[in-house]
Amino acid sequence: MALNPGDPAPDFSLPATGGETISLTSLKGRKAVLYFYPKDDTSGCTLEAKAFNDLRDAFAAADTVVIGISPDPMKSHDKFREKYGLDFPLVSDEEKAMLQAYGVWVEKSMYGRKYMGVERTTVLIGRDGRIAQVWPKVKVPGHADAVLKAARAL
Repeated sequence: MALNPGDPAPDFSLPATGGETISLTSLKGRKAVLYFYPKDDTSGCTLEAKAFNDLRDAFAAADTVVIGISPDPMKSHDKFREKYGLDFPLVSDEEKAMLQAYGVWVEKSMYGRKYMGVERTTVLIGRDGRIAQVWPKVKVPGHADAVLKAARAL
């Protein structure tokens, strides 16, 4: 299911680092960046997390919260966050309900082997709870800067 600008963001309520529970309702009235990534502490995911983390003050100045989401368990998220000093929440969707609702749990292929996994995707949600912009099949270099630019313009 592809999400498009103007669509209402699918609802969710999931555990996050720091003992929080994050839901779409808890984000109401704020801009939010939901970036979906495949796995904690892998090269591309680490580069992406560090890029968003480096821009955390700029995102805060744009009144935009950044949240990373993957199917990894909380224990993995806690270690990943601590190892790299990440200053934003990581959400765990082990059941993959949110990943499916946002259309990022997809069939992938590597070396001829098919498997299910997260397609690296970022979704910007406006204060009204609607999708403002979607970046599918994200390439990490320069991505966090592009998302920040869109958040500032929103």
